[in-house]
Amino acid sequence: MTSTSHSTDSTDARRGAKAATRSRRGAASAVAAASFLLLAGAGIVAAPAAQAGVPGGTRADDRNSDFDGDGYNDVLIGAPAGTVSGKKGAGYVTVQYGAANGMGTNASVPGARTAVFSQSTAGVPGTSEADDAFGSAVATGDLDGDGYDDAIIGAPGEDVGTRESAGRVTVLYGSRTGLGAARSVSFGSAHPAAGSRFGLAVTAARFTGATDGDEIAVLDESGAQVYTYGQGALHRTAGINTTGGPASSAIQPAYLTTGDYDKNGYADLVISGSRPTDEFSKGWSTVYSGGANGLTHLRDVRGGVSSASGDLNKDGYDDLVLGQSSGPDEEAEGMTGGLVAVYYGSPEGPADYQGPGNGPQWWTQNTTGVPGLGEHGDAWGADLSVADADGDGYADLAVGAPGEDIGTVRDAGAVWLLRGSAHGLTTTGAQSFDQNSPDVPGTAEAGDEWGAQVLLADTDANGLFDLVAAAPSENDQDGVVWVLPGGTKGLVADGSWTYGGGALGAPGSGARFGAAVDE
Repeated sequence: MTSTSHSTDSTDARRGAKAATRSRRGAASAVAAASFLLLAGAGIVAAPAAQAGVPGGTRADDRNSDFDGDGYNDVLIGAPAGTVSGKKGAGYVTVQYGAANGMGTNASVPGARTAVFSQSTAGVPGTSEADDAFGSAVATGDLDGDGYDDAIIGAPGEDVGTRESAGRVTVLYGSRTGLGAARSVSFGSAHPAAGSRFGLAVTAARFTGATDGDEIAVLDESGAQVYTYGQGALHRTAGINTTGGPASSAIQPAYLTTGDYDKNGYADLVISGSRPTDEFSKGWSTVYSGGANGLTHLRDVRGGVSSASGDLNKDGYDDLVLGQSSGPDEEAEGMTGGLVAVYYGSPEGPADYQGPGNGPQWWTQNTTGVPGLGEHGDAWGADLSVADADGDGYADLAVGAPGEDIGTVRDAGAVWLLRGSAHGLTTTGAQSFDQNSPDVPGTAEAGDEWGAQVLLADTDANGLFDLVAAAPSENDQDGVVWVLPGGTKGLVADGSWTYGGGALGAPGSGARFGAAVDE
């Protein structure tokens, strides 16, 4: 089974020229190690003064995805296989703006504000073409420091000249009225190459403080490139090659997350994926520490087929959470069905659990107190999100398992919530849901892959983060998204609702709506 932040595609398929890729604030397939090169800045100047918020995200909870600066979370969703202007797989993204009564569709919430963007939208750079996969990766950040978050959209299938699938990234800037095509820009790799798939993952945070705004990190098949806003444009300021080192440490990059794990006031960057020496069956991540003088390589850690960050124990340090793939030797590795690694933040960055050399804190479906039972191919941990669902001040962890069988229904998918506490992640009050759970709309069907993407978002600013859970394979690859409200005791199925791209005025047929959901 495949998903946006967990892919079991073969290496050849993953690198295929025009595949409609899937992503999250990450992207499509394997893992990483590290060789870092900090490049000289190119005319970077201070961004405009803030107008409507606090620009420059360092901690994970700074990422509020607020495009119109009204204090409500907005939700950005990609449909990379969507047909636009008659071009199959051209792709699009949707935006749902938060409000006092939460986000919605035009039918579900009176007055709900939504928007759809593609390369066919007037003012958006480029042209919709077959298999561009616009919306394969999505992220948000306040790049120009004006107090409004901006949308960053990867199109790894985009051709650049004669270079097929060289990839491009588009930025839509936020404003008092939300996202718009005005001032939008598109850019490609500094060294475009056929099949490099620039934009397979994107993220944004304030890594160096070079400006008042956030910097963008963009993955391609060889590593990451970092861009900073200045003088009204984006400038490449650094490059990270994760595949060029020794085979024993090279990481094939696929996913990105950020957080201030050492609490130094700068965001750190984590590039995750898998190592070819492990036959791409084990996740690895490489951590770069942010600072006034740039990003510096800190350490490599186990885990990395998905990634998320947040403060699980409320100690002021962001914690790093990584999913671990189910490989062919998963039973021998003690990770049947997939597992999740937690590295708690510390003055030294993401730390081994209970001291150096002890490794992370591992969680599986077989951990006492976690609902369910780990089975081969569950892909538990294929996607992750960290935020406070129950309003107790501790971030909680949402876990997707798109390969979970529901009874005899294969790969129907399911989602979990594990709670944060003063002692970190706990199974107390742990929950799980699937499409056959009471009050959850729909019915579990084979191959739905429910939970391929998960996001905890507070779109009504009530302090309780709701779960957005996507099934991009639902309804013959149309893709459908569910919303489960947050409550003081965790997630609540009563009042949950569902929708697809068509409900937002987008072309829904075969779009894989929800294949990318912004963290």
